[in-house]
Amino acid sequence: MIQLTNVTKKYLKRTALKDISLTVPLGKIIGVVGENGSGKSTLLKLISGLSIPSSGSVTVNGEKANRRTGKVVSYSSDLGTFYPIFTVREAMRFQASQFTDFNLAKAEEIMKLMQLDPHMKIKALSKGNRGRLQIVLTLAREVPYILMDEPLSGLDPMVRESIVKGMISYLDLNSQTLIMTSHEVFEIETLIDGFIALKDGSLLRMADVDELHESEGIRIADWMKKTYIKRRGDYLYDEV
Repeated sequence: MIQLTNVTKKYLKRTALKDISLTVPLGKIIGVVGENGSGKSTLLKLISGLSIPSSGSVTVNGEKANRRTGKVVSYSSDLGTFYPIFTVREAMRFQASQFTDFNLAKAEEIMKLMQLDPHMKIKALSKGNRGRLQIVLTLAREVPYILMDEPLSGLDPMVRESIVKGMISYLDLNSQTLIMTSHEVFEIETLIDGFIALKDGSLLRMADVDELHESEGIRIADWMKKTYIKRRGDYLYDEV
């Protein structure tokens, strides 16, 4: 279980997250939604142990999140860092040398699903194909928690749906949880169990998708549009 208790994260004079408390159980697919700068990436970094809260606590499986949390968390940054001289397959083998839980056979299967050339140098890959490689390297680890920051960024809209469905097929929801940030709310809504909505570093809502559909009869994107509308003077504007 992942638990955040009264978590605030500040960077110099900017507050990225404000007094966040939430719990994520094992065996769920959770989408983290919100506009740019809402704190989505910061949330994942705190859970992964790559960043520490300014106040409050973050625990993963009952232990304080820190650099050792990487043993149970596979984290994929939206930036994606690789050794450009590696081929796709060499990057997979390097990942296997760094993590004993990295399943190379599984990585080969996901690579084929992502339609990547194993002999292609990373420096020659497009942004979209680098994103596909990042998905391969992240999903092939057999750990309880998979964190993916904007995994659909840079992917061709024509293939996003099939890639997301393929990603989910490689999860074991009896023993794994996937938390992913995404601007593509429509494309992930049918696949996620719940969502965490952030705005300006604050938690607006954490709920089951089915609960939202049943209680309010609307989709996540529609709820966001309704909730994120602000009033400035006599004008309404929509930030979503």
